[in-house]
Amino acid sequence: METIVREPAHAPRSATGSTAGLAEPIALADVGELAVPRIPVGIGEVDRVLGGGIVPGSVVLVGGEPGIGKSTLLLQAAASLATGPAESPGGVLYATGEESAAQVALRGSRLGLLGGPAGRSVRVVAESEIGRIAELVRASRPVLVIVDSIQTMTVDELDGPAGSVGQVRESAVRLMELAKGEGIAVVLVGHVTKDGTLAGPKTLEHLVDAVLTLEGERFAALRLLRASKNRFGSTEEVGVFEMGELGLRELDDASRAFLADHPGTASGSIVAPTLEGTRPLLVEVQALVAQSSYGTPRRTANGIDANRLALLIAVLGRRAGIGLSSHDVYASLAGGLSIDEPGLDLAVAIALASALRDREVVAGTVAVGEVGLLGELRSVSGLERRVREAVRLGFGRAIVPAPRRGAPALHVDGAEVMAVATLREALAVALGEVAR
Repeated sequence: METIVREPAHAPRSATGSTAGLAEPIALADVGELAVPRIPVGIGEVDRVLGGGIVPGSVVLVGGEPGIGKSTLLLQAAASLATGPAESPGGVLYATGEESAAQVALRGSRLGLLGGPAGRSVRVVAESEIGRIAELVRASRPVLVIVDSIQTMTVDELDGPAGSVGQVRESAVRLMELAKGEGIAVVLVGHVTKDGTLAGPKTLEHLVDAVLTLEGERFAALRLLRASKNRFGSTEEVGVFEMGELGLRELDDASRAFLADHPGTASGSIVAPTLEGTRPLLVEVQALVAQSSYGTPRRTANGIDANRLALLIAVLGRRAGIGLSSHDVYASLAGGLSIDEPGLDLAVAIALASALRDREVVAGTVAVGEVGLLGELRSVSGLERRVREAVRLGFGRAIVPAPRRGAPALHVDGAEVMAVATLREALAVALGEVAR
């Protein structure tokens, strides 16, 4: 049952210490280059996604499904930041409205943080009222404030329960004013809805400086940290972690993590070199095709856009002679990775054809390229970097789109680069039906 809550149009706000006068406008050419100060968190994968570290006075929103590891990651980041080069006398303040201080300490004990310097530098307060949290921040001057979670925070001047639109929005605005006025970085934890989007008013994402999302299968080990918004850096980088008994661990070689661990080759499987920001990642594409038992065949995609899968099935049937209209089709990416870049098209199409014909892809082959509606192949960005990463991991054969007229052919030491113009040609090469 929905409840209507009466809320004042404008809640009175406490002062944030920002009393600067009006700024004078200056010409764009006279602004000059402004260096953005950053505080390295000390966890390389987090710093990569943030663009080098957290910016003082910024507000970062971290979202993810329940149990995915948000609180674990932030507690590890707090411990690393509080004892790192940017160590502050105020340490890190962890304000929780969902747990007691004892519960946070229990998690810290499992992560092995209580016995080290972090046990003293990270201070925990079980508080959900924004005004009292702001008082603690101004009194202790921490280097970072973590609020877990924004949906549990309230403002005394407002009516309505915690989690209501008005309370969430006003709490976020107060914390933003606190961060900007005091020059202290604030990290907010946000819940997600059933469809995977951040809960609360959409204005919450517009208020903050960065929006990070922790992804992955809850019962699998791998976790991905992405940025969907970042005012101080790129949104194309991705951080890769593995969940273990001692929390989230950075992976030394992220590309190997997404390659399925099975001996030899199998039909319906091929490796695709993808590019996440500046980092090339190799991921195994797996497909299964079975005769449909019902009138409408099933189309199931895991980690792949379902609409893109349907398009590739149509192109395969019309342009390459691979008819799947009467078959159930299942396609997924190993390791729980989700990718929506068009460079994955060719690998998905080859995996589907391989599964239908029950024919293995030639060993040591990777494939990358965008597939057009006419069955033509289009090049993708960072092609040489992708192939070099494949060579580093032991793959010696790469199927890529043919270069445009006048463009030089791709040459990578240690790889047999096979440039093809159409999807039909790529399938013949991948399945060993023609000699090249």
